[in-house]
Amino acid sequence: MSDRKEWNHTPALPIAISPLWQWPPKPMQVVKWYADAWFILTINTFILAIAWVSYLWLSPSLTQTATPGAWIGLIWLRNLVIISVIAGGLHLFFHSYAAQGTDKKYDPRPFPRKGRVFSFDDQVKDNMFWSLASGVTVWSLFEAWIWWALANGYAPLTTFAQTPVWFVAFFFLVPVWDSFYFYWIHRLLHTDALYRFHALHHRNTDVGPWSGLSMHPVEHLFYFGTILIHFVVPSSPVHVIFHLMFYAIFAVTTHTGFEGLWFRDLKRLSLGTFHHQLHHRYFEVNYGNLDVPWDKLFGSWHDGTPEGKAMMRERLKARRRTP
Repeated sequence: MSDRKEWNHTPALPIAISPLWQWPPKPMQVVKWYADAWFILTINTFILAIAWVSYLWLSPSLTQTATPGAWIGLIWLRNLVIISVIAGGLHLFFHSYAAQGTDKKYDPRPFPRKGRVFSFDDQVKDNMFWSLASGVTVWSLFEAWIWWALANGYAPLTTFAQTPVWFVAFFFLVPVWDSFYFYWIHRLLHTDALYRFHALHHRNTDVGPWSGLSMHPVEHLFYFGTILIHFVVPSSPVHVIFHLMFYAIFAVTTHTGFEGLWFRDLKRLSLGTFHHQLHHRYFEVNYGNLDVPWDKLFGSWHDGTPEGKAMMRERLKARRRTP
């Protein structure tokens, strides 16, 4: 099958990793890379805004969280509404109403699908159930646990007044930590011992917004386990909210299935990532993301080109020949 038939749309290829790791150094490209991720209309700033709104108006106080109570249910409800609005809105816009057509959709096959492989014999119902019943619940319980730990002195607490530079830097460091943490837990989930849990997520060979958080509860424990770092580094409740929302909302947006939101022939907002779409197609490539080149370092990189596909095939053949 040719690449033209294999994909309905591809972005500019080859896929590039962060220029921070390229040699010789390219400082202006590094500045542009991170400016594109954080300034004006980006997913990162969108998540940061939601986190602050949630912290200021939709969260308990530290005093309240010192003792378990109804505030845990309110956190769960807040997170449920946020994911429902974002994933539901993206699904309606891109897939139900096809408001942008299919020009920028990666996979040429129709989405969503039916079949016994999915819970309720329906891909969207399957994805919604696991995202909401398991994903939002595990996410919210982790958040409540860290709130309680901060309130009772079991996790180190800081404020902007105490550590202003660290307070601001923490938001920018979350994607860096994500690059490290997600790659390694993802590789772990692809081992024989744990893949039976990760297989639920890989039911989605083509993806939509609800696919991002559609995981087995065991995988959700691994995925949102990123938050355990708050027992080590000083943080505030807004850091906790942002950290977990980054993992949850970013999973939704990167699984949109489309390169981005386009208007008047210009991409106004980056969404679906082609390198992760390749992972859903081929399973054994692109375990990490583009901020840190773990896949390049450990031989699982696919840059989206025919040459990258050929290298993947040779690598898999060599692995099968290894006793």
